[in-house]
Amino acid sequence: MSKKTKPSFRCVLHGSYRKHYGEIKRIHKLFTQAGIEVLAPADSEITAVEDGFAMLESDKEKDPRMIELMYLHHLKHLGTDGFSYFVNPNGYIGKSASYELGIAQISNVKCFFAEKPEDHPAYLHKNSVWEPEDLIEFIKTTGNLPDPKIKRNEKAIHQLWLDLMVPGSIVAVGGIIEYAKPTQSGEKEVLLVKTHKWGGRYSIVGGKVRRNERLADAWMREIKEETGLGADVGEDICAFDQIKNSGYYKSAVNHIFVDKIARANSQKVKLNDEAEDYVWILPSEALAKLDIELNARHTLELYAKMSNVKF
Repeated sequence: MSKKTKPSFRCVLHGSYRKHYGEIKRIHKLFTQAGIEVLAPADSEITAVEDGFAMLESDKEKDPRMIELMYLHHLKHLGTDGFSYFVNPNGYIGKSASYELGIAQISNVKCFFAEKPEDHPAYLHKNSVWEPEDLIEFIKTTGNLPDPKIKRNEKAIHQLWLDLMVPGSIVAVGGIIEYAKPTQSGEKEVLLVKTHKWGGRYSIVGGKVRRNERLADAWMREIKEETGLGADVGEDICAFDQIKNSGYYKSAVNHIFVDKIARANSQKVKLNDEAEDYVWILPSEALAKLDIELNARHTLELYAKMSNVKF
C-alpha cells in the first residue's frame, strides 16, 4: 500500500509583497517547474493592502496577525530538504519578512537569499546568497542543498548563533503502530513511513510533545495527524536520548524519545504532508529489507524482541 511520492525539496518564499510580489511569483514558478514544492505563498493575487500589509486572494483569514502565523506554520513542514528563500532585490527584505527570517533562523530552517540583505542585520554564512536559477542548478546537480561555508575568523560567531538557535530540551513521543489482526505466522504487521525528514528512509510515526500535553495524548494526536488512523495506546517500548550518527543528533540538545505501541483496527492510512509514502509490513521483513533510520530501527528491534519475533 503506498501513496504517490511528493517532491523531496520544499521551500517557503519570503519577501515584500508590496514591493516585490511580481518577483516572488516569478521565482515561485521557477522553483515549481524545477520540481521544488513551494509550500507558501499560494499562487494567488494581491486583493488588498491594509496598513502596509498585503493580503492575497487565497488568504482565508482577514486578521494580518493570523495570516502571518499561519504562514509561519509552513516552516514546520519543510523537513531536512526544506529551506526558506528570501526574495530581496537590492537587499530589501521588509518588516514582515524580517520577522519571518528571525523565526526561520531560530527554528533551524536553512535560509537563502537572492541578494545580501541591506536593511536587516541578519547572520549570514558565506554560502547563503544564491540567484534562484543558480540554486536550482545546484540542487539538480548535487541532489542536496548548499552547506554553510564558515570563514575561520567567524567560527566563534557561528557557534554562538547555533547555541542560540538550539533549544535545551525536547521530548518526542512515537513508536510502533501494529495492526490488531495477526498474520498466519503470528506476527502483526506494523506501519512504517518514508519521510522527507530522514532523506527518504523509513521511520516510525511520532513527534514533539506539546506543553501541558500527556505522553499518551500526544501519541494518539500524532497518529491521527500523520496517518488518519484511530488507535489504542499499548505498552511502553523504550525511552532513550539521541543516538550519535543517526542523522538527528545535536550535541547541545537533550532530546528524549519515548516510544510506545499503538494498536490500530484499520489499515486505511491517509498521510499528511509530513511523509511521502508508507508500508504495512512484518517486523522481521522490515528489519531485513528496508532502509530504516537508526532511531526507528532501534525501536523496531526492541518491539520485535518483545513480540518474540526472530530477525
